Amino acid sequence: MTAPFNLEEGQSSARPPRFNGQFYRWWKTRMHDYLMTDDSELWDIVLDGPFIPTSEVKNGAEEYNRIFACESEKEIWDCIRTAHEGIEQVKESKVDMLTSQYEGETIHDMYTKLSSITNELRSLGEPISTSKKVRKVLRILSKSWESKVDAITEAKDLKVLTMNALIKNLKTHEMNRSQDFSKKR
Repeated sequence: MTAPFNLEEGQSSARPPRFNGQFYRWWKTRMHDYLMTDDSELWDIVLDGPFIPTSEVKNGAEEYNRIFACESEKEIWDCIRTAHEGIEQVKESKVDMLTSQYEGETIHDMYTKLSSITNELRSLGEPISTSKKVRKVLRILSKSWESKVDAITEAKDLKVLTMNALIKNLKTHEMNRSQDFSKKR
């Protein structure tokens, strides 16, 4: 695909490519790349249209009444945030409750729950670093995992160990334990 002679250089990456009615395929590729760089879900919206919820929003009047007296966008934001996240003490209680929920399941179940909890924590403004998640997973494993946890801790640099690598390692060990257990029966 050849680029238009006068548009090959000098385009800004901060602005979308301009379509002048010629070289559609060139423009389409550039527009796709521009939108994917900014937000990959935006390209899906361009192709499929926006997602429009089909269920009825409950308590819309309640939300409206909650913010009706607010006089600025900041007041509206704070009011809605407090209503749904609570004050700081409630938020901290939610964080504590969520972090206590990922104990005692299969590795797959534990990781699924951990992902859900850490995503919710991120939405509450409490993102968890990968290193901290790795250490948390190793800490919450039951006593029967102690030798595996020790082996991972000694063999791996926990600061750079990814969650995928850890979970893969733990699932492999879990499968081997299951096979060993079924052989003993």
